[in-house]
Amino acid sequence: MIVKNPQFEVSAVKESQYPKNGLPEIVLVGKSNVGKSSFVNTMINRKKLAHTSSEPGKTRQLNFYNIDNLFYFVDLPGYGFSKMSKQEQVKVGQFIEHYLSTRKEIALIIFLVDIRHDPTSNDFLMYDYVIRSGLPCIILTNKADKIAKTKVNNYAKNIQKQLNPIGDILTLPFSSENKIYSQEVWNIIEEYIN
Repeated sequence: MIVKNPQFEVSAVKESQYPKNGLPEIVLVGKSNVGKSSFVNTMINRKKLAHTSSEPGKTRQLNFYNIDNLFYFVDLPGYGFSKMSKQEQVKVGQFIEHYLSTRKEIALIIFLVDIRHDPTSNDFLMYDYVIRSGLPCIILTNKADKIAKTKVNNYAKNIQKQLNPIGDILTLPFSSENKIYSQEVWNIIEEYIN
């Protein structure tokens, strides 16, 4: 897909702030420093539409990026970052849960994990939540450029075996740096938004 005019549309913390145009939503979940904003920028071939930060845990809202009035990328706040107070974590957790459990426009969840590390307890909790939601999901093992090319497929398989041992969820390596699998991810997104 060639993206011509992507726009940041809104940061939302409650339902009344969500877009009302009914476009399908591709939702990005993952821990704080897994590279969700970089994923958005890579997919739309822009450097800075989604703000990336050297300090993880900056995103505290749902960020809606309108992609050519065809669909939204929705970047959820990352989890597992300790600088957020317990009170803030609860508040953020509640509006994420509300969004995931009530939003009819969600077409696909893209669950990002770091290919270099085994899934954390927070990854397992979020994965279980996504599975229980019944929403379509794929797993992207991000930062594939950080390991030797010859090891990428084995690392991705290892993460799939841990998170999704029955193997019924597509798991792909991904790299925002060198765009590994970005065309495959576009093909999947196009299936879900059409």
